[in-house]
Amino acid sequence: MSNKQKKVRKKRHKILRYTLLTLVVLLIGGTAFGFYEYNKLKPTNHFSDLKPIGEPSKGSSSNNSQLSHYKEKAGVFNVLLIGSDARKGSSLGHTDSMVLIHANLNNHTYNMMSIPRDTRVKSDYGYTKLTSVQYISQAKKGTKQGIVDAVKAVSNLTGVPIHYYAETNYWGLQDMVNVLGGIDMNLPFKVTLTHPWYKENQGKTFEAGTHSVNGKMVTELVHERYSLPGTDYGRQQLQQAALIGIAKKVMQPSNITKLPALSRSMSKFLIATNMTNEDMVSIGLGVKNDFHPEEQVKYRQVKGTGKTMYDDILKANNSQVILDDQQLKYTVKKYFSN
Repeated sequence: MSNKQKKVRKKRHKILRYTLLTLVVLLIGGTAFGFYEYNKLKPTNHFSDLKPIGEPSKGSSSNNSQLSHYKEKAGVFNVLLIGSDARKGSSLGHTDSMVLIHANLNNHTYNMMSIPRDTRVKSDYGYTKLTSVQYISQAKKGTKQGIVDAVKAVSNLTGVPIHYYAETNYWGLQDMVNVLGGIDMNLPFKVTLTHPWYKENQGKTFEAGTHSVNGKMVTELVHERYSLPGTDYGRQQLQQAALIGIAKKVMQPSNITKLPALSRSMSKFLIATNMTNEDMVSIGLGVKNDFHPEEQVKYRQVKGTGKTMYDDILKANNSQVILDDQQLKYTVKKYFSN
């Protein structure tokens, strides 16, 4: 057997090992690990003394003086979900959506806050829209650093230390939903597709209520904003509905048999993340027996005002969203800190 064949075989065994490990954790609570391994992966032990991605820049936000130096309790972490509009074959993409999640695996609460893509933020390049930070940084410094700089921009804006990131795109989200066999989305209001990815869906309307949708339609719905109340704020509510729909479907006992396929598709769904397999297993341990997303996942919204401001990247004025500073500080202090 050649060295190349040995490497391929070793890689396949590693993937199989992690898949089986995840299944064991979800099915029997990790008891097959042995006490030491099980104890090490318990959320209160695994998610402890976490280091944030970058440090909030001093003076960049009034929130930093309150929150930049605090440490999360064991079993608690912050993760930023990033939705990119990068096309297939391109390493560059603008940030289309960002959801900050404060996960407390001790009391099973998950506070979410969406940040509008046009939010004015301070970056290494000066003040600009949040959606531009990742794109320009990736073009200058590479794919990974572009993500890190986008995470730092959100951390600077909110004062919240962010420990993990997970990025997906249109095709990744579509693949994951399809592996699950579709999801149910509870739409809070009427939605009309005004700028769909596929022309045949132009003008398609969904009334408020629960709809069974496949991956293609989920991506159409979370991409819509012009027909929604509050445009970007309405889109945030649709993103929340999709995340809850996915979470509920993943946790259904009937989907245990789909977990191997889901595991194999993770590389397509998560195009970038700093979470390890052990991190994901520990999360599984934390939520497996007591996860009720409609009650435990709480959506927090901070309003903003549209203004024409100077963009240091474009060297020109453009329309940006200025988040209400007092509301942001209140929301962060109450729901995203100790």
